[in-house]
Formats: sequence, C-alpha cells, structure tokens
Amino acid sequence: MAAVFRLLKSTTTISRRFSSTSASSATTTTNKWSPRQPRNIQWVFLGCPGVGKGTYASRLSALLGVPHIATGDLVREELSSAGPLSKQLGEIVNQGKLVSDEIIINLLSKRLEAGEANGEAGFLLDGFPRTVRQAEILDDVTDIELVVNLKLPEGVLIEKCLGRRICSQCNKNFNVASINAQGENGRPSISMAPLLPPPQCVTKLYTRSDDTEIVVKERLRIYNEKSQPVEEFYRSQGKLLEFDLPGGIPESWPKLLEVLNLDEQEEKQSAAA
Repeated sequence: MAAVFRLLKSTTTISRRFSSTSASSATTTTNKWSPRQPRNIQWVFLGCPGVGKGTYASRLSALLGVPHIATGDLVREELSSAGPLSKQLGEIVNQGKLVSDEIIINLLSKRLEAGEANGEAGFLLDGFPRTVRQAEILDDVTDIELVVNLKLPEGVLIEKCLGRRICSQCNKNFNVASINAQGENGRPSISMAPLLPPPQCVTKLYTRSDDTEIVVKERLRIYNEKSQPVEEFYRSQGKLLEFDLPGGIPESWPKLLEVLNLDEQEEKQSAAA
C-alpha cells in the first residue's frame, strides 16, 4: 500500500471537471487538449461486470496515450501465475465475490510500480475503486479528474457476459451474443451485433470460468450493492459522468467521445506529433 501512496502522489494532473450526472447533458468546462499538452490524465471507469469498461477504456488508452489498468486483468494474471495468492483468488472469483481491498491494492501497487519503471504517466483505472473505502484511499493520494459510469440494463449485461469469449493465442476478447433488447421504463431498445473472431481465432476460443449465469447474477448483485455508495461518493464531488450505452461499439463509441469532448482524428494526430 505504501507503494501505491508513493506512486500515485508522483503523478501530475490536468484540470478537467464534469458537473452533470447524465450523458445527455454532460458538458466540460475546459477545451480539448492542445497538441503539446501532456497526457497524464487520471480517470476511473465504473460499471457492472460485462458493461464494456475494458473495451472503452482500452480504446481511450490508445487514443490518449495513457495506460489502461484493469484490476480484473491483474487478478487473472495472478491466478495464472501460480503465485501465493492464486488459490485464494481462485475461490473468490469462482464464487463471484469481490476480491478484498488488501489484495487489490497490493496488485495495483505492483502494477503501478512496474509502470513507473517504464516511464508511464497517468492512468485509466478499470475495476477500481469498487468500495467507498477504496475510493477514499485513492482520494487521499491522488486527484481523480473524471469518473465515467457506463450503464446497461441487467438483462443485456447477462447476455453479454454469457457471450464473452477469449482467444487463448492472442488474448483478444470477442462476443458471440446477438442482443436485441426491448426498451423498458422509458429506455430505448438496444441492439448489439456479435463481435466475432477472425478465422485464425475460432478454434482457440474459451469462456472465462466466472462467466456462468449463476456467477454473473451474483457478481451483478454484489456490484449493485456496493456501487451505489461509490457513485454517490464521486457524484458529491462533481466528478461522476453517467453514460447509458445506446448499443454496441459503432453506436456508443462516437457518442462517448462526444460527451468527453474528444475528437478521435485530432487526438491521433496530436499523439503522433
């Protein structure tokens, strides 16, 4: 934990605040970054399991030139390492329970330490914080600028999780589910086409051990129970941006860039400069 304090304190921030709590009215008080402005942004992505935090955070990571750090990936790496935490983590993950603050902070500390050694600055955090205690720890040591809360109806989340597949060779994520959900309670209908693998990956796909209906529902229950206080924690600070995904990546990605006041082509040209 001491390493997390040291490393997070060493990063610098640029001011960027969102005061809205809905994507439809989200506005930013600053202009887009100038081409020479450093990208040490510090953002957090919240959202239920399966909502697509990793997908959108990784796209923004490539666009903005800052590392995407997913605590779920850190847990899975530790599971596959046969290290001292592997057995304990396996039992927790397979039951759909939350990994303890102590373990998550330990894994995050090691990841940040490695990033610092490689000259990384800034981050997009995915999967942390998941409890108010974690949010308070993070708040004590760094200035999180923006918290993006991605949202989808529960039925869509379950379908997405059950359709997830990973290629054992390239480690890329795909989804075989074809989702067509009718709108409810004033929400529009949602359609998501499958994200199918290329031919070379078809025979190498596997399903995560925790992507079963029982485990997914338990993970969603626990997440919803824990997430409300975390959302309120950041909402009270004026940092929470709630974004209802309108569909799959083709529909959602440009709208997310719009509410973040980002231009994909401009940012790519800036990163290459």
